[in-house]
Amino acid sequence: METRRVVITGMGAVTPLGNNVDSFWNALKNGENGIGPITKIDVSESKIKLAGEVKGFDPRDYMDFKSSKRMGLFSQYAVAATREALNHAGIDMEKEDPYRIGVIVGCGIGSMQEHEKEIKKYLQGQKIDPLYIPLGIPNMASANISIQFGLKGKNMDISTACATGTHCIGEAYNSIRLNEADVIVAGGTEAAITATGISGFAALTALTSNSDPQKASRPFDKDRDGFVMGEGAGVLILENYEHAVNRGANILAELVGYGVTNDAYHITSPSPDGSGAGTAMKIAINQAGILPSDISYINAHGTSTHLNDLYETRAIKYALGSAASAVSINSTKSMTGHLLGGAGAIEAIVCVKSVLDDYVHVTRNTECTEEELDLDYTIGKGRNRVVNYALSNSLGFGGHNASLLFAKAT
Repeated sequence: METRRVVITGMGAVTPLGNNVDSFWNALKNGENGIGPITKIDVSESKIKLAGEVKGFDPRDYMDFKSSKRMGLFSQYAVAATREALNHAGIDMEKEDPYRIGVIVGCGIGSMQEHEKEIKKYLQGQKIDPLYIPLGIPNMASANISIQFGLKGKNMDISTACATGTHCIGEAYNSIRLNEADVIVAGGTEAAITATGISGFAALTALTSNSDPQKASRPFDKDRDGFVMGEGAGVLILENYEHAVNRGANILAELVGYGVTNDAYHITSPSPDGSGAGTAMKIAINQAGILPSDISYINAHGTSTHLNDLYETRAIKYALGSAASAVSINSTKSMTGHLLGGAGAIEAIVCVKSVLDDYVHVTRNTECTEEELDLDYTIGKGRNRVVNYALSNSLGFGGHNASLLFAKAT
């Protein structure tokens, strides 16, 4: 079956490092830290003190007040990122068939704020808000995007924990390749810095209890001890190449490969030998028709947990073999924390910007690795290097693995 080329023509972001793509990318290039003391909830009795919070976000900058009151925070972030992405892409809905523009934007959890608030009401015998369910369920990010912008095509919410954003972009890629749409808004969003969100991940011993923002998120470092919770959204405009050319769009990069697997091993731990995530990378590379040695850069899942960083390193070696030592690797989470369902989306944006600017940002806070962690994790400072192909990896609870492969536009 003949498939169509897929390109990126627009991007939008709401992150702990800025509420648009340029602010986010410039902060990454400058090695800035988006992690700090938690202000959104009372953590005086908690051992978890830090998070990557979104700052200065006002939903009224992106939508009318009535609409904002009918959205959970995760939906607000997604709509805001989409507005930037559509504007960046120059999509003119008066010239488009709305049934040929889809939305695949996922959320790992949904609105924990609404769940906490309404369950407390229920237990106290109070009346539940009639909008509780549509405010709280994860699919409402993609639904609200469609409502706000009049996008009537394929609409889905994929929820695969920390691989959510990457799966959404990958499945959008497949949909355009198979001519199910001309344009798809794709990405992920999350807003889980809540009492139960922090407490739940802390109970899993997944979060760091380090209270020093400069030492808390330190992917691949020998002293790493857990991830930092982040929040925000990332959205990319995926478009059929011919459609983009015909409307005179500015093509940022091409998406040339997508690999997806499951470890079938454990509910939280990746496969120790790296074969699951490694196979996802191999599938993406083979789909693009390139060699492992053609890969310049990998944006790692890089959570700063002991098992993830070790097993992902093994996965990279499994996929790339001897070529692994020549690849620049980094972790955006070192500066943003872990955005859960939004992580893969903002990291895909980083890959596109790295391809455009031929720049790989530093893995912040990482100082000293250990025996098996012997690859190039971009420690100390970022660097200029030609990035013709960039891989973005995501690994989710439940064994979900996904890899996206981006290439320079031609």
